[in-house]
Amino acid sequence: MDNIITVKIAGKIIEISPLYDYIAEYCKSYITEGIPDFVVTVTQLDIDFERDKSAAEDRKEGIPIRHFTDEYLETLAVYRKIAEQMISFDTILFHSSVIAVDGFGYLFTAKSGTGKSTHTRMWRETFGDRAVMVNDDKPLLRITKEGVTAYGTPWDGKHRLSTNTSVPLKGICIIERAADNHIVRLDTKEQLRSAYPMMVQQTHKSSNPANARRTMELIDRLMEAVPIYRLSCNMEPEAAKVAYEGMQNE
Repeated sequence: MDNIITVKIAGKIIEISPLYDYIAEYCKSYITEGIPDFVVTVTQLDIDFERDKSAAEDRKEGIPIRHFTDEYLETLAVYRKIAEQMISFDTILFHSSVIAVDGFGYLFTAKSGTGKSTHTRMWRETFGDRAVMVNDDKPLLRITKEGVTAYGTPWDGKHRLSTNTSVPLKGICIIERAADNHIVRLDTKEQLRSAYPMMVQQTHKSSNPANARRTMELIDRLMEAVPIYRLSCNMEPEAAKVAYEGMQNE
């Protein structure tokens, strides 16, 4: 196939055999050469699955069903297959916005519509050149004995905000809307237990039982390796300073 491409994402070389050329443009910052660690092949059935899944989610949310091109839906199918394979390399997809300041990564996650992308935008405005947007939607996290590394990916949200880079993850922050800005570290068993559903919800769901079990193990390791915080905040610039300063205590 003429449109086969090879990319390097989260330290792994991946050969992609797509149906459409669009994926090459989508992943252009990650194209590389080399012997692949694994291969991803997309079929029309994979694309149809993404279409049906999107329609089901729209119906659940009570919004008009969105209609996407096969080319775009193929990008979703490709990433689903990549995320599935990455589990074997102790790496998980985590729905979040990750920004780096001075070379350290900070991950923000929340329920849809809470404002995690708005919050990391305020970090970019506050810290200027010190800040680098790692990924605004679907970064990959590699969890090892040495710590957790966050990676940029081409799947970076509607504003396409990401960098082909990797950073050690210094903190995970669950955002909640509030009138005033306040951050606390979740360090008791009860507090961490309250955060667990969000951590599971934001991780790629595998239909493979072995991978599903492995994912839960990786979530446990992630929560042990990286401090977790809960940020109550408004959408004022002060929220970025409160969050940053609150995560510098380690």
